[in-house]
Order: sequence, then structure tokens, then C-alpha cells
Amino acid sequence: MSTAALETFAEQLARAHAGVPTALPGPAFCALAEQVLAVLFPERAARPLTGTDAVAATLYHLQAELAELLAQVPGLPEAPSTLAHSLFNGLPALREALLRDAEATLAADPAAQDLGEILSTYPGFYATALHRLAHSLHQRGVPRLPRLLSEYAHQRTGIDIHPGARIGAAFCIDHGTGIVIGETADIGAHVQIYQGVTLGALSVTKTLQGLKRHPTIEDHVVIYANATILGGSTVIGTRSIIGGNVWLTESVPSHSRVYHRAQLHMARQDDPAGELMFSI
Repeated sequence: MSTAALETFAEQLARAHAGVPTALPGPAFCALAEQVLAVLFPERAARPLTGTDAVAATLYHLQAELAELLAQVPGLPEAPSTLAHSLFNGLPALREALLRDAEATLAADPAAQDLGEILSTYPGFYATALHRLAHSLHQRGVPRLPRLLSEYAHQRTGIDIHPGARIGAAFCIDHGTGIVIGETADIGAHVQIYQGVTLGALSVTKTLQGLKRHPTIEDHVVIYANATILGGSTVIGTRSIIGGNVWLTESVPSHSRVYHRAQLHMARQDDPAGELMFSI
């Protein structure tokens, strides 16, 4: 690149940088979210806190730190300190909701040894925890930070949940890798979802922004691996089971069983020493 071209390009970039009033505190905010989870669940802490005073002091410090970070975010719907206070007032309910998620996972997963294992190691619980934090920010109209937090969870777990998605009590994600849950998805209570599930939109045109584009999953539904359910008018009825690899774009009534039956053909040569031939 010539000197003149470099200077011209640098001027363009300088104008772009000047057009961004402040950089969002994304990394610091995600680190703060990790600290909040470590206080709520000592199983996630490097060193559990000792005594009520230590816990109270830590919560007070984290609330003040959150207010400082929110002060760096343009377009807040209310004062940073007010928002931080509101969010921390919601921590008892958040902890209770997340314990119900963990208990649902323990009840559903025969490989789970105990609640502590789920709280400290399960990616599905971790992604759900960060989603519930992000959703609480999203509900309060905080710009961009909810999406930063959801993308942080996505990077860590491979589970992509938009912060706008509404998820009911006792939610269980088993394995989780490759799950995608869209912005307007509405998930009821006691729902269990396996890896690779997509709750998506039939169309992604920009004109549909603001409309319900993603499905509704009612209570006590199980959705097995790699199922795809699309459309804002698609409703999966209560206590239904959606089998693996199913593709759904229409509603199913309650207590439905929906399965995909693949055709499997096998042929073997008479010679046992010959090569085995499989067609799938």
C-alpha cells in the first residue's frame, strides 16, 4: 500500500472510530457475570466465601461494579445505579430459577452424579444461567450488553440462545452443542432439549423484525437431537415428544409423538472375508 493510499485509508478508519462514542465494556461485563454466578453457586467459585459478611460485601462490590460498567453504555433506559440495584434485587429469584433448572437436569440425566456436578460442569446449565442473566437485561431495555453476554455463552458452550427468548421454569439442556433458540421463541416449563435442536424462523427477511418468528414450546415437551422446529405460528403442544432429526413447520397437539423414520438398507457379501457393504 502506497503512502497516499495508507493515509486515505487511515482517515476513513479514524472517522469510523470517531463515530463510536465509547467502546462497550464487553469483556469486563462477561467477567462480572462469571463472578455473580460464582457467588450464587459456590460450586463454581475458585474459593468459596466464608461468612455472611464476606458474601454481603462481595454482592455490594459487584453491584457497584455493575453500575460503573453500565455507565459506559449509551442509551440506557434509566440511571446505571438504578438498573444495577434492580438487577441485584432479582438475584434471589434468579438463583431459585437456576436451581430448578439444575434439579430438572439431575432428574433427567442418568449420567449426572449430583447437583454439584451440574452446577459446576454442565454446559447446558451454564448457558441457561447466562441466558437468564442476559434476558433480565433485555427485559429492562439495556442495549447490546445482553447480546454480548449471550454470544459469550455461545462461544463457551456452542449453545446459541438469543437474550429475547422466553424460557420457563425447570429447563433442561442435555449435552447442548449446536442448539439454536431464536429471539421470539417461547418455551414453557419442564422442557428438555438435546444437542443440535433449532427453534428458528421460517424466513429471515428484515421486514419480519418485531414479529413473532420462532416457535412456541408448551410445558413438559422433550425435543431430541437435531430436530428443527420453525415458524412463529408453530406450537408444540404440552407433553409432546419430538424425535431426533424431525423437521417441523406446523403445530402439533398436546401429547403428540413425532418421529422421523429413516430408511436403512444393509447388504453383506456371502464371502465373510469380503468387504462389508453398507448403504445409509
